[in-house]
Amino acid sequence: MKDIAKYARLTGAAAVLAVVAGCATGPNANPADPFEPFNRGVSRFNDGVDDAVLIPAATAYQWALPSMVRTGVNNFFGNIGDVWSLANNVAQLKLQGSAETFMRLNVNTFFGLGGLLDVASEAGIARHEEDFGQTLGYWGVGPGPYVVLPVMGSSTLRDTVAKPLDIYGDPLAHVDDIPWRNSLTVLRVVDTRAQYLRASRLLGDAALDKYSFTRDAFLQRRRSQVYDGNPPDDGAGK
Repeated sequence: MKDIAKYARLTGAAAVLAVVAGCATGPNANPADPFEPFNRGVSRFNDGVDDAVLIPAATAYQWALPSMVRTGVNNFFGNIGDVWSLANNVAQLKLQGSAETFMRLNVNTFFGLGGLLDVASEAGIARHEEDFGQTLGYWGVGPGPYVVLPVMGSSTLRDTVAKPLDIYGDPLAHVDDIPWRNSLTVLRVVDTRAQYLRASRLLGDAALDKYSFTRDAFLQRRRSQVYDGNPPDDGAGK
């Protein structure tokens, strides 16, 4: 709980700094990104961390471990993530999503060696990823301005406010053994970054303005997630 409270204070401070930075933004700012000067600064910091730490770690991880092992690691963390997805599917009253996520958890945990094997996907049981930010969006809370968080990257004001509860809902946050919890957390971060190594190289080569491309792609994808892939054409954002 102390970690959650600490993160809540940090995300709150980031949001306040974004608001302060936004006050100095000119009249030609993107309406979805009124805090752009602040966000670009944080984005540059994140790129520095990515280049210095995450990319080398993810590259070494990809080189050192066979594909089969990396797939098992990814499946394991996906199965853990389904726990919080189940809670949010229930909170959104999505009966099919709740039922299939519950089935995925049981099938992969008991027949997939604790989630190392994704038996559920092989059986045609779909994954329904949901977090608390999506739950807030489902119940009508707008996304608010685009925000770039230190290390964690692209977000919105709504999703930033939801982050502490998402962290609390993460089963890894409740592992009592601190060395194990930290090791698993680092492994998940490195595994996730390894999934996007090729995409990030292509983005760096192709995008004229990496920041704008990342922002627009994130906001579009996030809107699609809230509406389960069927956003309305009214131009309003959830």
